[in-house]
Amino acid sequence: MVIQTETLEKKARNLLVERGVGIQDIAELVMFLQKQYIVGLTMDTCIASVDAVLVKREVHNAIITGIQLDILAEEQQLLQPLQNIIEEDEGLYGIDEILALSIVNVYGSIGFTNYGYIDKVKPGILAELNSHEGPRVHTFLDDIVGAIAAAAASRLAHSQPEKINL
Repeated sequence: MVIQTETLEKKARNLLVERGVGIQDIAELVMFLQKQYIVGLTMDTCIASVDAVLVKREVHNAIITGIQLDILAEEQQLLQPLQNIIEEDEGLYGIDEILALSIVNVYGSIGFTNYGYIDKVKPGILAELNSHEGPRVHTFLDDIVGAIAAAAASRLAHSQPEKINL
């Protein structure tokens, strides 16, 4: 049985909101990544680009999978040592970044540099998600959100080459 794309998209978007991430939060990351490169970039354009990324089935799958693993870690439902690794967001784990790269791949190689940069500096909502404060686990979510922003920024760069300010 193949799940309808609309069903997956709705579930993925709802999970983001339930975990405290809005489209505006991701669009602010896109603005952070692209404002110095795209002349006249607006928040509305950033939001539209995030929405365009969020219609991709590969993105739905990554969101649903990653958030489910975060939830299972919160509920202490993973096998050891995976439980501790995800719960503590162990630095050498790396599978969270690998899952995020499936999103970045949708819009080409510029997405890798955008993702690497935003994952390193963790602006905006990424700092909150990565804070490790409170009962929630966001080991996968912070990377997924960064990847969505990186993909949306890459999409903008590809779709508006005439506005690129080098």
